[in-house]
Amino acid sequence: MYIGIAIGVIFLILILMSAIKVVTQYERGVILRLGRFIPPIRQPGLNFIIPLIDQMRKVDTRVVTLDVPAQEVITRDNVTVKVDAVVYQRVIDAESAILKVENFIKATSLFSQTTLRSVLGQSELDALLSRRDEINQKIQQIVDAHTGPWGVKVDAVEIRDVVLPESMQRAMAAQAEAERVKRGKIVHAEGELQASEKLAQAAAIISSQPSALQLRYLGTLAEIATERTNTVIFPLPIDLFSAFLNRGSQGKSEETK
Repeated sequence: MYIGIAIGVIFLILILMSAIKVVTQYERGVILRLGRFIPPIRQPGLNFIIPLIDQMRKVDTRVVTLDVPAQEVITRDNVTVKVDAVVYQRVIDAESAILKVENFIKATSLFSQTTLRSVLGQSELDALLSRRDEINQKIQQIVDAHTGPWGVKVDAVEIRDVVLPESMQRAMAAQAEAERVKRGKIVHAEGELQASEKLAQAAAIISSQPSALQLRYLGTLAEIATERTNTVIFPLPIDLFSAFLNRGSQGKSEETK
């Protein structure tokens, strides 16, 4: 008799324990009574259900990160690339996430893969590399519109890595090197142009002042004298000796007289 009572008490305790459900702050509870949804959605805290009749399905409402496996995509300009991405999603309607889709995480991941291939197939390689934010936003809008009826909100989609074929990598490296050489030549040409303009201005000033030319000549001699050279042959302008030549010619004329 006592054994039967003890068993009955234990059974009653187990039933009471199964009737108590705790929903954490980041969860929502969906009650199915004999397979039928019973509103409202259970909020965080202590909740009671009918044992053996009610079933509670808890849904995590935190942001979930989904890794989209690498997809081999042929871009609009016929370049084969491998692209992987990451999707950030969260449940905003627990009822729809339980009743309208079997596994909303798997469904969102698979649809993200197909959308990624579709959008990148309509884009060129340059757009994929330079306007990645626009492509991310486009994919996010398409996936979010499709998962909305499931009660799932896609906050962002980020293309994580783009793997190019080795031949394309070599071609892009050669193109980048040619672009750098082009910019270097342009900068060098602009420097030569500015230098020639300054030299032309200096030549105009020196040609208008003969004494300035002689001073520049003497300054050049002083600079060369500081170098460690054995012999320096430097042509002297005849103007420096004109005074001496004139004096010598005058002396000869006087002796003749």
